[in-house]
Amino acid sequence: MCGIAGIVSWSAEKKAEDQVSRMIAPIRHRGPDDYGIWKDSQIGIGLGHRRLSILDLSIHGHQPMCSSSERYVIVYNGEIYNFAQIRDELIQSKMAPEWQGHSDTEVLLAAIDAWGIEKAIKKARGMFAIALWDKKKKQLSLIRDRIGEKPLYYGMVQGCFVFASELKAITAIANNSLQIDRNALVEYMRFGYVPSPASIYKNIKKLSPGHILTISSLSDPSMPEAYWSLDTEEQVKYRSDLVNCNDNELITLVHDTLRDTIGLQMTSDVPLGAFLSGGIDSSTIVALMQAQSNPKIRTFTIGFNEKEFDEAPYAKAVAQHLGTEHTELYVTAQDAEAIVPEIPVIYDEPFADSSQIPTTLVSRLTKQHVTVSLSGDGGDELFAGYPRYQLTEALWNRVNGVPLSFRKLSSAMLCAFSAQGWDRVLGFLPQNQRQTINGRRIHRLAQLMTATDISEMYVRLMSQWQPEDGLVLGTDGQHYSKINWLQTKAPIEAMRRWDVQQYLCDDLLVKVDRASMSSSLESRAPLLDHKIVELAFALPGRMLIRGDKGKWVLRQVLDRYVPRELIERPKVGFSVPLGDWLRGPLRNWAESLLSPSLLEQQGMLNPEKVNFMWQEHLSGYYDRSSYLWNVLMFQAWYESNNILP
Repeated sequence: MCGIAGIVSWSAEKKAEDQVSRMIAPIRHRGPDDYGIWKDSQIGIGLGHRRLSILDLSIHGHQPMCSSSERYVIVYNGEIYNFAQIRDELIQSKMAPEWQGHSDTEVLLAAIDAWGIEKAIKKARGMFAIALWDKKKKQLSLIRDRIGEKPLYYGMVQGCFVFASELKAITAIANNSLQIDRNALVEYMRFGYVPSPASIYKNIKKLSPGHILTISSLSDPSMPEAYWSLDTEEQVKYRSDLVNCNDNELITLVHDTLRDTIGLQMTSDVPLGAFLSGGIDSSTIVALMQAQSNPKIRTFTIGFNEKEFDEAPYAKAVAQHLGTEHTELYVTAQDAEAIVPEIPVIYDEPFADSSQIPTTLVSRLTKQHVTVSLSGDGGDELFAGYPRYQLTEALWNRVNGVPLSFRKLSSAMLCAFSAQGWDRVLGFLPQNQRQTINGRRIHRLAQLMTATDISEMYVRLMSQWQPEDGLVLGTDGQHYSKINWLQTKAPIEAMRRWDVQQYLCDDLLVKVDRASMSSSLESRAPLLDHKIVELAFALPGRMLIRGDKGKWVLRQVLDRYVPRELIERPKVGFSVPLGDWLRGPLRNWAESLLSPSLLEQQGMLNPEKVNFMWQEHLSGYYDRSSYLWNVLMFQAWYESNNILP
């Protein structure tokens, strides 16, 4: 795991390459063990690398690295888990060079030398962001892994093409020339993150997952091209082949594919462990890790003093059953208050998933013991674990035939009663029913009822501020086309795809990458190996959802290792008691950033709308924490970066 950055001008007159050392300095946390720079003054290119040593800790793993043919130079962030198999294939085909070490970087370069870029990348199983310079063609290729585990930004800065793992590497040489993209800011306020391929800055983009961008000059109009898709002929055939398999055959297929994938991802020359929440996904990962390891696996979890948010006891019970060496840390509001000032630096693009706080803290805890940690990220999206999939489909089927005018009236009536008032009324329901419905969910349901189609309903469910709210000044929201992506797929599959392509990539994986890398910890997600992803989307629907429960096939796999009673419980998620914290220990910090005079001076957000939302939250009438956290994380980022409007 590393950090990369580079700059190229295709001109001997521009000494752009001299700036690459300034670019890699701010991303030292991504690779504190080593660094390197490669330059070519005749081309005006510089490639920089910060190294976190995981495989081949020797000098032979140093980057930038040149291929044995001297044609290619690479800087690369990530891991190729099947590099040993690729190396063997190169040897057997007599296309291998004289090996200098045993790093995956050297194998990747040899594969590119032998087979070309696209064929080599298609053989690679892993997470990666790659910059490859072709000396012969004087051509730069940027490549991002299929699911988007590793970040890669690129764009034009002061007449040069630049790229980097994080925005702070680009802003280090931009000299305050970057401007906020207000259209991207609208999307950020909507989702709590900036969806790919946009970034918060004009003229800077994220490379989309599963794409290659090749550029030969500053005037090159090349667009990124996809090298991977879930809709290939092979994938369609895979799906049709699995339809005829029985349940036991499919359970065994999922089990064996997971076991082999996890085995690959346990390869490391440094200490390795796993995040454990006690849920299905992380418990499955840990169970299959421990089944393949003689020493006890190190596991780590975060707990909260607020019982409704605390999953630590469940994780501890699973750890005891599996026999792992378990460590836990309880998070308080004071811990959150202490780490909040660091968030804008860790997430150097506005980012508002509040579970960034416990994720950062558990990464710091984990780094004290290991350098690599596996996680269960991706299980809900791939195997239909979110209840919202079934709920959205069921809700749309119920309201679709009701006139929109009546739905809007009903929505207004439901929202007229406060969330706290609903909670008092619902207090008379049996305990098992109170776990699935509360005042906040009733208000959310009311908002969804006004959607004009199921696509809009799902995106509303995944949103906070809407473009039409007029929160961001200087935009009218008219550039956003109607979202109708659900029309071409079965609803639940379409929702899963949307989550994988946007929510997983731009929220969950960003959260984990920045949090773990801020502690120089490598996080690996076995469920996001593309073989697992392709399998999950090829499985018949009956293997995903039965009755009202998702992840059916994963539950069957986990049953082989962990008693069902240790796992079955209402889903909590990795969340924090943000609403209470904003009314309590974080209130002074929040009020300073939400000051109407400050907002008016900045000229980015509508002060009246923000203040109205803040007062509603303070009154306790509504829980507006998710809306406010989006604003607060932007304000904290804006303030810490001294951005020009």
